[in-house]
Amino acid sequence: MKLLRYGQAGQEKPALLDNSGVLRDLSGVVPDIAGEALLPDSLARLRAIDPASLPRVEGSPRIGPCVGRVGKFVCVGLNYSDHAAESGMAVPSEPVLFMKATSSICGPNDNVEIPRGSEKTDWEVELGVVIGKPAKHVSEKDALSHVAGYCVVNDLSERAFQLERGGQWSKGKGCDTFGPIGPWLVTTDEVRDPQDLSMWLDVDGRRYQDGSTRTMVFGVAHLVAYISQFMSLQPGDVISTGTPPGVGLGQKPPVYLRAGQVMRLGIAGLGEQTQTTVSAGK
Repeated sequence: MKLLRYGQAGQEKPALLDNSGVLRDLSGVVPDIAGEALLPDSLARLRAIDPASLPRVEGSPRIGPCVGRVGKFVCVGLNYSDHAAESGMAVPSEPVLFMKATSSICGPNDNVEIPRGSEKTDWEVELGVVIGKPAKHVSEKDALSHVAGYCVVNDLSERAFQLERGGQWSKGKGCDTFGPIGPWLVTTDEVRDPQDLSMWLDVDGRRYQDGSTRTMVFGVAHLVAYISQFMSLQPGDVISTGTPPGVGLGQKPPVYLRAGQVMRLGIAGLGEQTQTTVSAGK
């Protein structure tokens, strides 16, 4: 299934995308694509519904973040060896973890704000993993059974805030609008292998990132198991699993975003995002 949320920010309604590309409203079935709605039994009930029996969503509404009420937004740094190299950093022996503020989450096509004082705002296309069953000290063998599905994430970063302001990555990662997720949460039954997904990102029509989850240092199962050793993972938590090479920081010379640019990014089978950059103002 392709699950999503639509409507004005803060007032999104749950929906699914049927096989014809038509949005079908799920408001009469679940209150939101969040929390208990992501448990395995809940997803099984949604799969049993004939999409044609659901109300059709008319027009072209705004698409919101594909998961609501995200409790934790856990990110993995330097998880592609070639991205670590372009960043001038060593490939880690264990996953590098940091948290992204949940207030950074926005819709996949919402405007992205260049923060006040920013000079080095950067892009990162990433595979998002949405937890569907509580996970605590799970094994790598069982880890994927705790996943509800996958989505596209743009892990935006302000590199000066991240790397030049005291070593706290979250300073450059948690700005408002720095976490577009969606358009869809694609359930695991539609993703044959999360370690074989092509991914890309363009800025103003120029292809900067063109990679694949095949080259992750630590795969999805390892990451879910690893993170669950340090914190419990709950339904609706999102893990952003790292980015392939081609970020602005890695260009020679570096290239950073400015107001008025357009990013397009996507992952095979998981949909695409399009964001216009705007100034956050004073």
